[in-house]
Amino acid sequence: MAQKNGATLRIGVVGCGNISTAYMRNAPLFGNVAITACADLDTKAAERRAAEFGLRAMDVDALIDGEDIDLILNLTIPAAHFDVSMRALSAGKHVFTEKPLGVTADEGRKLVSAAAARGLSLGSAPDTFLGAAGRHARRQMETGAIGKPVTGTAFMMGRGMEHWHPDPSFYYQPGAGPMMDMGPYYLTMLVNLLGPVRRVQAVATSGQEERLITADGPKKGTTFKVGTPTSVLSLLEFECGASITFGASWDVFRHSNHPIELHGTEGSLRLPDPDNFGGVVAVSSRGAPWRETDTARDLFGAVNWPVAAPDRANYRMLGLADLARSIIEARPPRASGDLALHVLEIMEAVLRAGETGAAQTIPGTVAQPKELREEEAASLLT
Repeated sequence: MAQKNGATLRIGVVGCGNISTAYMRNAPLFGNVAITACADLDTKAAERRAAEFGLRAMDVDALIDGEDIDLILNLTIPAAHFDVSMRALSAGKHVFTEKPLGVTADEGRKLVSAAAARGLSLGSAPDTFLGAAGRHARRQMETGAIGKPVTGTAFMMGRGMEHWHPDPSFYYQPGAGPMMDMGPYYLTMLVNLLGPVRRVQAVATSGQEERLITADGPKKGTTFKVGTPTSVLSLLEFECGASITFGASWDVFRHSNHPIELHGTEGSLRLPDPDNFGGVVAVSSRGAPWRETDTARDLFGAVNWPVAAPDRANYRMLGLADLARSIIEARPPRASGDLALHVLEIMEAVLRAGETGAAQTIPGTVAQPKELREEEAASLLT
């Protein structure tokens, strides 16, 4: 089922957990898209979201098969991403899924192949790289602010989830961990700025064999076993020639590393947390003091989340709005399944390098996403 003649893309949401609130709240900002129905294995969760946002609560199968649904927005848990997305593609629906595309690169490849064989669009979070900070950084790269990229660093470091999540053990099992859970934000931003990765090296370890749950809830004070590395330090070799150190860890109490810094023959570029759509971007020209730009005044950069006490920019739905436009324009979406697959292949290769001690060549490649310029970003609005 395809969107035609610029008509509104009718979206059905599968998965009505916490993340669905952001998508549903942001959807009215954008043109050519409308969330009309939602479903969840927990029917009460679907009914709550439907009542909150004026949607139809439906059975999962009925929603996926519905003739008045053009695209399935897959917001289920990672372990269910592949099954729900493949079911939707088989039903002739476009798909946009939360990250990761699948829990393995093999799952990702099957989804990309299935979408291509059926002539359907496949998109995937994260779309944060399309936000104000990501666009500003990309503009600096495109205008040669740092010259030829040479090296850089990216760090995602924290203490993990057990201090705030009442049942966090799934974060520490194969298919999750800091690399698979948070890596997509950093790696997608890096590929957006530098292009594809061709080879990786890594070391991986875990600071603790067991974790103690300190968050309030029925499991407070209990422990669980860690089944995947919680500290991974990798070296990414990009096709453009740049080499970037990327560290992902849930064994860090406090640090002072910037999320992303890129250094080239003419200067340096510093980015905020790529899990957000906004923040401060800084440029140094040939060693001059940092020149900072707060992107809060730019489109999709204003602080708006959480609603009760906003402290960050959250415009989830932006990538899906671009996907809707891409169908009309017969071009690839920027937050595409191909991009998500490349990131998934990088993460899998990093973990394999950490396990084996041997450098890994990335099996596939991807085209660097087309820059989202300001006038086009504005045209996505309602």
